[in-house]
Amino acid sequence: MEYKTRIADEFLKDKLDTFGAVLIIGPKGCGKTTTAKQQAKSIIEFQDETRRDQYLITARDAPEMLLIGDKPRLFDEWQDAPKIWGSVRKSVDDEQKTGLYILTGSTSKNIQVAHTGTMRISSMKMYPLSLYESGESNGTVSLLELFNNPNSFKGCISNLTLEKLIFAICRGGWPSCFKIGNSRNKLSVADDLVYQICNNDISSVDNVRRNPKLANAILKSYSRNICTLSDYKTIYQDVKATNEMSDRSFSEYIEALEKLYVIEDVDAWCPAIRSKTSIRSSKKRNLIDPSIAVASLGISPEYFNTDFKTLGFLFESLCIRDLKVYSSKMRGEMSYYHDRYGLEADGVLHLKDGRYALLEFKLGSSEIDDGARHLCEIERLIKEYNNKEKQVPLRLPDLKMVITGTEYGYKREDGVLVIPIGCLKD
Repeated sequence: MEYKTRIADEFLKDKLDTFGAVLIIGPKGCGKTTTAKQQAKSIIEFQDETRRDQYLITARDAPEMLLIGDKPRLFDEWQDAPKIWGSVRKSVDDEQKTGLYILTGSTSKNIQVAHTGTMRISSMKMYPLSLYESGESNGTVSLLELFNNPNSFKGCISNLTLEKLIFAICRGGWPSCFKIGNSRNKLSVADDLVYQICNNDISSVDNVRRNPKLANAILKSYSRNICTLSDYKTIYQDVKATNEMSDRSFSEYIEALEKLYVIEDVDAWCPAIRSKTSIRSSKKRNLIDPSIAVASLGISPEYFNTDFKTLGFLFESLCIRDLKVYSSKMRGEMSYYHDRYGLEADGVLHLKDGRYALLEFKLGSSEIDDGARHLCEIERLIKEYNNKEKQVPLRLPDLKMVITGTEYGYKREDGVLVIPIGCLKD
């Protein structure tokens, strides 16, 4: 299968030009190893069964021997041999060079190491393929260009139909899907991923035996509440209704799913434009890819012919995933805004340099006006706050965008940009 160029490729190159070693983290199956191999000049794969025992013995007794080889040298699933971390760190110290090593792993959060690797081993996170990387977004609108020159946007047209968008949500951005010819079989990749998570990974992540049935029940409940502000108590009670489970055990399962980069909630943005008690501060529930929710719920693309509401939440999850990918080189972070008066922004995309965009995600055109009104009202409240608090003003949003699943993109008279997800790129 031909390698699909990733936005992470350039990011990884920059990291290797800057640091002695780079750790690539992210969910299983998102393409970490394949991406790393594009720039590595030698490889140690700890999952290679023909050499695994030899590698592990060497890593235990003389880990520095495994460092010998052309650089950058890739250690795939390095967490199987934790001593490698310390050897890599020392080698970077000794050689005082950049681009020496790449480490990949799906569960590296949980590995205990003697030294952190700060200033020596830099981390970067990978996600499943965005719509632009999979070729389903035509990429006529650059997110970076919108931030740098918002007045340059003159409109756009997406060729991503609703039917294709629904399929992309159900299939997910898993690279292995794209070597499969049959469309129905592509949907099985997410099904198998959820099975592996519940039956194997949930226990192997920290070597604690867990019940696959309980893991599946938690994922199902999380999926039903995706992109909502449901609290843990609500999800716990939902799971507990049909399963015996303690509160402590529930928390441990959630933590394990976070370590596997399956659960990835969205934090609240709490500017000072309202009183602290008015603004919701709980997390918005989300998964790393919407296909996990579809597979967990056991539904197919045809299901959405009669359930447009659920599709809307899954569309929001897909948009969050793609925006995280597109903004990764700009160190983008996603949050949301919601207050008790009903005013909301589905997303707030913050860049490292302080710029940010207020976002609403609307699958169809009928809700665009309402979404734009919310964004303009938040901007008005910020201006009102700044008039009162002139010494410490809040930055006004650099962009106000409604991301849609529709065909046409345009700029509204109120300054809000309406942009189809099928047109965006980094």
